[in-house]
Amino acid sequence: MKKLTLLGGITAAEFLRDYWHKKPLLIRQAIPDFQPLLTRDELFELVQSEDVESRLITHVKRVWNMDNGPFEEMPSLTQKDWTLLVQGVNLHDEAVDALMREFSFIPDARLDDLMISYATETGGVGAHFDSYDVFLLQAHGHRRWRIGAQTDLTLVDGMPLKILKNFQPEEEFILAPGDMLYLPPQYAHEGVAMDECMTYSIGFRAPSYQELGEAFLESMIDTIDLPGRYADPDLKPAKHPAEISSAMLSRIAAELNKVRFTQEDIALFVGEYLSEPKAQIYFDAPEENLTRARFLQNAKKRGVKLSLKSLMLHRSNYVFINGTSFEVGDEDLAVLKQLANARHLSGTLITTSSDDVLDACHTWYKDGWLLLG
Repeated sequence: MKKLTLLGGITAAEFLRDYWHKKPLLIRQAIPDFQPLLTRDELFELVQSEDVESRLITHVKRVWNMDNGPFEEMPSLTQKDWTLLVQGVNLHDEAVDALMREFSFIPDARLDDLMISYATETGGVGAHFDSYDVFLLQAHGHRRWRIGAQTDLTLVDGMPLKILKNFQPEEEFILAPGDMLYLPPQYAHEGVAMDECMTYSIGFRAPSYQELGEAFLESMIDTIDLPGRYADPDLKPAKHPAEISSAMLSRIAAELNKVRFTQEDIALFVGEYLSEPKAQIYFDAPEENLTRARFLQNAKKRGVKLSLKSLMLHRSNYVFINGTSFEVGDEDLAVLKQLANARHLSGTLITTSSDDVLDACHTWYKDGWLLLG
């Protein structure tokens, strides 16, 4: 397996074995001579949009404050100690998305987004921990990181941010552009800007089992089939009218216990759940709504690619895209797996695809899920 500069000269397998979920990894010049993919002004323009999730954090006279975007104006650049967090920048910029895809040794089902943190001198968000793995790539300026493997994760009460009450750093690093720090979940850390700086955070999804359980049960409502109605032909006179009898509970339990979930039920739920776009994501229909014939004519010349906002997964003969699922045959599956994994299809593959695949591509194009290459 290829050794990756991005991981400090080790292979993806070695990283996953030795560091993933286990311990931090500091990588000097993970991306040598790295330059920011968005300028400061481009980032500030981005957060004026309603469909971009952003937060502005200030720390003045020991008081933390957090406001949610969109933002028409930023604080003065000469003002110290403020931070702008911009989530999901990969959904809006192709170069940022391409950078995030460099981490594709982690499955797409786990990859969340790339957040850009812009800060003036001394800006930060306080000592905290994340519930997920994160790569912190320095894009501009310098940031000092202090980290520690403490088990005391008590938070300060009454804060708009989740700030650790008893932060105990064990190591300290200063990151320059191109340097990167990996941190496993629940590893305490604090980053402070030493000058005007931008840090790119590549984060991963780690839904709680409670969240998954609630969503799964909700998804199964339409599939549960329990015919019949409660009846008790052997009912005896009640000694205590307000008491729920054991016989009643047993009858109901016997019927509810007939509900069974198969591996396929769970696979369908997981695929649809993990490919579902976040609430603030909206797809734009194409400016020119091409007919199927015109669309295919262009697609065979230029190929097609998934929208930056689309997430496509697959499992066995099922394909999932943006919260929907369908089962396909082996030949169609080969083409759609290529689209899901590479996020594009060449004109050659489009030419040899079945009518069903072509119909799906045209529908996704009209919905804004798929673009011409």
